[in-house]
Amino acid sequence: MTRALRQIPVARPVLDEREVEAVRRVVLSGWVTQGPEVAAFEKAFAEKVGAPHACAVSNCTTALHLALKAVGVGMDDEVITVSHSFIATANAIRYCGGIPVLVDIEQNGFNIDVALIEPAITSRTKAILCVHQLGMPCDLVRIVEIGRRHGIPVIEDAACAIGSEILCGDRWEPIGRPHGDIACFSFHPRKVITTGDGGMLTTGNPEYDAKFKLWRQHSMSVSDAVRHGSSTVIQESYPELGYNYRMTDLQAALGRVQLERLPEIIARRRELAQLYGAAMASVPGIVVPHEPAWARSNWQSYCIGLPIAINQREVMQTMLDHGIATRRGVMNIHLEPAYRRCRSYVTGSDLERSVAAQSHSIILPLSVQMADEDVGVVASTLDMALRQSAEAA
Repeated sequence: MTRALRQIPVARPVLDEREVEAVRRVVLSGWVTQGPEVAAFEKAFAEKVGAPHACAVSNCTTALHLALKAVGVGMDDEVITVSHSFIATANAIRYCGGIPVLVDIEQNGFNIDVALIEPAITSRTKAILCVHQLGMPCDLVRIVEIGRRHGIPVIEDAACAIGSEILCGDRWEPIGRPHGDIACFSFHPRKVITTGDGGMLTTGNPEYDAKFKLWRQHSMSVSDAVRHGSSTVIQESYPELGYNYRMTDLQAALGRVQLERLPEIIARRRELAQLYGAAMASVPGIVVPHEPAWARSNWQSYCIGLPIAINQREVMQTMLDHGIATRRGVMNIHLEPAYRRCRSYVTGSDLERSVAAQSHSIILPLSVQMADEDVGVVASTLDMALRQSAEAA
């Protein structure tokens, strides 16, 4: 009988009976759509990241859409961002009728090259949308300074970055604390904490927060909770165009438990990243991710660079054949048919490093459930896969 391969998935959500009990409680309460659990989750999230305001929505894409709408992005307005990101980053700009202005990533990482932002600014620039790629904070202090100098709002695509931190002066501050104008988070199962799906916006601007909470529920003038709790008849109105971007109480109950577990989750992910750094020292030719001195990543993903001559797909397939799942490097939006065919973007720089990163990097497994020895198994299998690919070349 053939022995079954040990499987190491690229990611796994951290869920147990605590989440089951939280959802059970909400199911039995009878209130399962947006309600008191969402409000409690928003309050807890705001406190966790040190933001005055937090608004829960259905996912991070809708969060990005509302953020861009709030700062006034409209038809043919330009938003400076990266191509090297999930397609939702640019899609949200297009939902507003805006034009993504795509610039390249930095030399030693996967985040926006800050030096390329200012040259891409024009009279039509309405926002800067920076991405904390794979959980690694981008150079937010410099980006915010550029935005303020030019009077341009800064929105953070923090989809991957809950629990990540940056050094501001002599103090570590969480991503989501108001540094830019608005930060947008994801709770997809691939992220560090999950609500099944879901998103959150944080801001220091009460007017933005009020807009988010109006727009997410069809711009209904009176919330369900107020209407159902009233002793008199209330008839709502719909003063402007809105959206069905609500989070449910079922999701929020899950999120509240996940948020309580965040410190232990982050601590373990950072331990695993350190183990990977040590293990990769014996694998020739690869480039390990760089964490700047002013950043603390949550290590939502551990992405390595491959030698140029190595076939990315062959390495991934060999690892999968040995029970280890990986993912390709982060996509490039401008290479996807939805953008390539209609040229619904402009380039603010060449995108050479972005293209190279997509085809010459892979994301390795990283989840709290991994044992220390799993890191060694991944490293040794990667070494074998690289040698096989080099021999086949």
